[in-house]
Amino acid sequence: MKKKVAVAMSGGVDSSLTAAILLERGFDVLGITMKLNSDEKNIIDAQKVCNHLGISHHVADFKEIFRAEVENYFVAEYLRGRTPNPCVRCNLKIKFGALFDFASNLGAEFFSTGHYARIIFEDGRFKLKKAVDVKKDQSYVLYNLTADKLSKILLPLGDFSKVETRILAEKLNLPVAHKPDSQEICFVPDDDYKNFILSREPAAQALKSGEIVDSSGKVLGNHHGVANYTIGQRKGLGIAAPQPLYVTKIDVANKKVVVGTNDNLFTKNLTAHNANWIYKPPLPKILTAKIRYGAKFSACTVTEEENSLKIIFSEPQRAITPGQSIVFYDGDEVLGGAIIN
Repeated sequence: MKKKVAVAMSGGVDSSLTAAILLERGFDVLGITMKLNSDEKNIIDAQKVCNHLGISHHVADFKEIFRAEVENYFVAEYLRGRTPNPCVRCNLKIKFGALFDFASNLGAEFFSTGHYARIIFEDGRFKLKKAVDVKKDQSYVLYNLTADKLSKILLPLGDFSKVETRILAEKLNLPVAHKPDSQEICFVPDDDYKNFILSREPAAQALKSGEIVDSSGKVLGNHHGVANYTIGQRKGLGIAAPQPLYVTKIDVANKKVVVGTNDNLFTKNLTAHNANWIYKPPLPKILTAKIRYGAKFSACTVTEEENSLKIIFSEPQRAITPGQSIVFYDGDEVLGGAIIN
């Protein structure tokens, strides 16, 4: 009998091509789409692709769980003076959490998404590895997966470039072959996260005005709420200075935004919590890591201390940001990651 695989279909070209590829490879494919907010068009597009491929389509109404696990987390982190990563959180709690379970309840033996990453069985275990197309690689946002789940997940786009994806989607006459990629946070209208937070928590202390100060405490200006700023930010400070100034610290308790020069943004050390190891090496260990999705890979020493990790980089890192994820690699393999303190 054919193996049944459920494909998480967003209505975009990546997940649509994923379903088409798995169908061609002989799987019994079904499509599942999450209903989160005002996303009727994406649901309709996913349905069109499923009709085109001749496969069934199912909708999972996840509005409540998505609001609780992703949107509320997103708001809460900014109000704590931290910078969240909603994609990492969504993959943990929703896509590879609630939706993975939804697929299993439909009888699917495998679960698949349009992420650009690879899962390879090697040395007696399943490994999560970078995509072939390093510019499109999304392995960073998948570090919360487990070894057990890797054995049940298929990521066919890991060997493709984005250009190849578009070409193949066009050859297969997929209805969404030329649909633009979304560059915004899916649940934030007009990508305006400040107004989104304000609409949810209008009375929050982190949205009250306060002072912008330098490292010595000298007042340089005023801000409109610490939740509106992130480490490394330069634009929108509204202060005049002889040299460019950047946000170097967010002091929620005292409603202060601390600024400094670009040099003040560099440091070698960080601590992190909520670690997830797909494969945990003996620690301490020298690994490569990156501190945000678009960051460069850098060598670091990882040490475990009680319930947290201590990381010392060989070279200073710019704008290490609390709330973002640090992800650890051994060559092409993702070993795990944690949330930066």
